[in-house]
Amino acid sequence: MTSSAQTSNETTVVALVYDFDGTLAKGSIQEHSLLPSLGLTPEAFWPQVDAQTKRVNADGILMYMQRILAEAKDAGTPVTKAMLRKHGAHVPFFPGVEDWFARINQYALENFGVELHHYIVSSGNTEIIQGTAIAKEFKRIFASKYLFDESDEAAWPAVAVNYTTKTQFLFRISKGIDNYWDNESLNRRTEKSERAYSFSQMIFLGDGDTDIPSFELLREQGGHALAVFDPDAWVERSCQEKVHKLIAEDRVTYATPGDYSEGSLLDIVLKGMIQRISQLDM
Repeated sequence: MTSSAQTSNETTVVALVYDFDGTLAKGSIQEHSLLPSLGLTPEAFWPQVDAQTKRVNADGILMYMQRILAEAKDAGTPVTKAMLRKHGAHVPFFPGVEDWFARINQYALENFGVELHHYIVSSGNTEIIQGTAIAKEFKRIFASKYLFDESDEAAWPAVAVNYTTKTQFLFRISKGIDNYWDNESLNRRTEKSERAYSFSQMIFLGDGDTDIPSFELLREQGGHALAVFDPDAWVERSCQEKVHKLIAEDRVTYATPGDYSEGSLLDIVLKGMIQRISQLDM
């Protein structure tokens, strides 16, 4: 019987789902040019967001999005789609990211008959991600996004993707739902044979605490979870302790530095995961 994640010519289809900030790119994507353009520093901005979130008992993602709008208004800088996408061009990637997709796609197809589909599930900003050099590589970007008015100015947060809502988008991807609003299809029971991808044919890459529910969901459902960490942060004890804890608590399958270059540990581990999925699907 043909798997739900196979095409008619027996090509296995695998979904690689990435967090963005700290997984493909260094740090938070707002820090590199958006915050400086508003006269803000990460050291001042994020503690203020955390304090406001606790003070009003709110969601942290909504609060950072709202505060950016407030700070931009004070600075006399309209937040538009074009403005946010422009800042996406300044996001620095981990080594090897920009040629990773073409290379791993070719490797998977030629060696294992696996067709890879790439997705983003991130608390970062959709419009900034859309402005990056790698945006075209993704079948779908699910991330926090603004509502824009008729003048193309951001008026309000439209979608906030946080710790636990990330898991919702793993279900959307699995079921082939490519929007934010279709909850009827999301909640409808869908047999594995009817899904775009079974969880066992999905790999999630994330960098830390906000990705733990997604790690756990995929692991429990037979999928794969890879923790990625900033290679420059490895000397920090907090980074080592985080990786130690993720592995000790069986949250992830593997943990590797964020180096996507050919022959890197991450490259080899993901190739192994892809081959394993292809063998299980035979």
